[in-house]
Amino acid sequence: MKKAASLVLALSIGFGAFAGSAAAATELETAVDRLVGVDYKYGGTTTKGFDCSGFTGYVFEKLGIDLPRRSADQATVGAKVGKDELRPGDLVFFNTDGKGISHVGIYMGDGNFAHSSSSRGVSIGKMNDSYYSKRYVTARRVLDETQYVALATEAAPAAPVVAEAPPAPAPAPAPEAAAVTEDVALSTEAAELAAEHAGENVAVEDVVEALRQLM
Repeated sequence: MKKAASLVLALSIGFGAFAGSAAAATELETAVDRLVGVDYKYGGTTTKGFDCSGFTGYVFEKLGIDLPRRSADQATVGAKVGKDELRPGDLVFFNTDGKGISHVGIYMGDGNFAHSSSSRGVSIGKMNDSYYSKRYVTARRVLDETQYVALATEAAPAAPVVAEAPPAPAPAPAPEAAAVTEDVALSTEAAELAAEHAGENVAVEDVVEALRQLM
């Protein structure tokens, strides 16, 4: 019964943490969401059970990135970043046994981190939780800029395709313009007729009658 309640709590926290991006989850969020609720197992590196570094190593392996096995060794990879510079995909480290780095999680944004704890298994915790905030040690950035954009950010929406407007049809000539055009054509035809018969012995009356018919 206690285990079932813990699972429900872990799932509710996990879904609440990423509810705002459920429609467009990043690859990192998808990889973590699939594991929320998996039991804690000391030395575990599979979905049958994870310890903290087994969980982070499994997630990053799914993203194509190899991490050392132990949390203390994972704290030596990548670049150190300040707590106020954290972004999704950064590893966050804690001293939970008083002997140095002994716990690791994955920062997910908005003050949340995913980890496998001995009490809750894979779950989403808060960086400002009184327990973890007192035991925070450092953070490391293992995703370069290209990996960060591809794995831990939402893809930018594609620009809408705007159909090119068809060319506007040429305006119809005004009636006056059409009449002028017709008159010019008739006058041209009359001139051509006169030129055609120039030099021929044609009666003036015939030429006048031909012009009258054209006009």
